[in-house]
Amino acid sequence: MDALMAALIAALLAQASDRTALGAAVLADRTGRPEAVLLGTLAALAIANALAGGAAVVMAPLLTPNARALFLALALGSASLGGLRAAKPPAEGGARLGAFAAAVASALALGLGDRTQFLTAALGVRSGSGVFAAIGATLGGMVAIAAVVLGGPPLRRLLGGPMVRLPVAGLFLVAAIAAGLSAFRLI
Repeated sequence: MDALMAALIAALLAQASDRTALGAAVLADRTGRPEAVLLGTLAALAIANALAGGAAVVMAPLLTPNARALFLALALGSASLGGLRAAKPPAEGGARLGAFAAAVASALALGLGDRTQFLTAALGVRSGSGVFAAIGATLGGMVAIAAVVLGGPPLRRLLGGPMVRLPVAGLFLVAAIAAGLSAFRLI
């Protein structure tokens, strides 16, 4: 259950300024169907986080506690570095898919292998509960993406801007340092 809350908070913080959220917002504006875009994005997040949770289930028994903590430190450090740069809006696609299918395709393309999935896998490995980590990351990511899509351009600029993005990156960096020191049994 700890993995659920940790992944929910990590995904909420990471997704708010990520390309997946920005892509969903652009697609919702372009299609005029935010509900379909949000449902498609939810489906894609569930798929991507289920893959990360499944990887955690496979990896967790193979790693020592120190290796698990170090894996988490790497994921947190990666999330910190990913938050230093502003997300670029995705390129306009030429395909004529419906809003739901386009949201699934774009969210999978933008989201697979990003910092949220890395954090989900690492939190699942650390806690030994990849399923709860995947559920938490899906819920947290969806709340962040829904806020970006429904909040309009002013909220998008705020969440993607340096006043929010850089403190979140700093928070991930502090957590990465603490997890790294813990992995080496220095704290």
